[in-house]
Amino acid sequence: MKCLIIAAGKGSRLQHRGDSKPLIPILGVPLIERVIRTAVEAGADEFYVVIGYQGERVRLFLEGLAERLAIGITPLVNGDWEKENGLSVLKARDVLHEPFLLLMADHLFDPDLVRPLTTLKLGDREIALVVDGDTSNPLIDLEDVTRVKVEDDSSMEGKKIRNIGKGLADFNGFDTGIFLCSPAIFKALERSNEKDGDATLSAAVRILGAEGCAKAILMDGFWIDVDDPAAFKRAERALLDRLRDKPTDGPVARYLNRPISVRISRHLVKRNVTPNQISVFSFLCSVLAAGLFAIGGYVALFLGGVMAQFASIIDGCDGEVARLKYQSSDFGGWFDAVLDRYADAFLLFGLTWHLLAVEANGWVLFAGFMAIIGSFMLSYTADKYDNLMRDRIRAGGKTGLRMGRDVRVFLIFLGALANMVLPILVLIAVLMNLETLHRVSVARHEQH
Repeated sequence: MKCLIIAAGKGSRLQHRGDSKPLIPILGVPLIERVIRTAVEAGADEFYVVIGYQGERVRLFLEGLAERLAIGITPLVNGDWEKENGLSVLKARDVLHEPFLLLMADHLFDPDLVRPLTTLKLGDREIALVVDGDTSNPLIDLEDVTRVKVEDDSSMEGKKIRNIGKGLADFNGFDTGIFLCSPAIFKALERSNEKDGDATLSAAVRILGAEGCAKAILMDGFWIDVDDPAAFKRAERALLDRLRDKPTDGPVARYLNRPISVRISRHLVKRNVTPNQISVFSFLCSVLAAGLFAIGGYVALFLGGVMAQFASIIDGCDGEVARLKYQSSDFGGWFDAVLDRYADAFLLFGLTWHLLAVEANGWVLFAGFMAIIGSFMLSYTADKYDNLMRDRIRAGGKTGLRMGRDVRVFLIFLGALANMVLPILVLIAVLMNLETLHRVSVARHEQH
């Protein structure tokens, strides 16, 4: 699937954030890179990018991006970049002779909005536009968004676009800027420009809509036009909010750790810090906490508890930064899991040492051993269990609360603060091993 991206404009309303709008970073990644990466995830594999203002800078960036992603990116120069956006589309008429995706360099979106277009069959004279049917979408600026009137036919042709424009009073959707176009879009743009002197995309869609050749793909989902400071802030918030919705998060991670870690990640993505470095830092904080536990005394115990919970919060940042900066990898996830297992062992052994330093008691050693074993077994069963829960979520079922590392470390934190180390060790040992048995039971039931 080929993809054409319009990236020629100046973006004067965002000039305070950068000279070239496509290269303005949002949470550490330039706008144009976010669009291309999302399109790749949706199924596009060859790109044509129309450049204009600051074109040489954008071209050099695209060359580097193409090498990093191992994809084809061909720049097309639009010398009339200050005029209507349809003129940028026309720059591709000599290179695109089959259906292609058409995207905007300043529109961020979820790949699920694009995927239906990659398998959609178009007629020779047709185009299709993803239309947001949620007219109360909080990410939309009603004063600036292009509005769409969709008529739902009962015939086989399905939903058609009857009108489009920013000033529509009668509308039932919004233009997301996500198109699947046949070469008919070029002819429509030429006709509109010659007849009315209007070379906007909306004008071409109106022409095709009048002929019944403009399909509407009604969908709800994340997308936003990042064209002014207010929209930029909304986009940042939306991208960060999407990090909070992680199905495998336990109650402590979801309601305490994640709201804090997301705020920290917001600043980390703007710095030259890798997810693996964050994982190592979190691990070292856990080792420091364990050392404080082993020192003895309430002050060291208190500080160790605070440090352990801080490490647990930071442990969420590596994955968040990886997702925001497209740095996720199988090795990174595995490396983080390995460090977490070492961190758990150090923390629980530190608490056990804290008690043994006061009184050498076999029951203390047994409680610490069972807590460590329960911790390891809970982590060992997590992968299969989480996959089962994802299947339940897809099927619309309930999953219940997830007992995981976030709960374990939070209990350590509470036990240290309350100076109740032995009861907490026993509680962790009981809860972790019972939850492991519960997971085994769930897996056995799902198998049958």
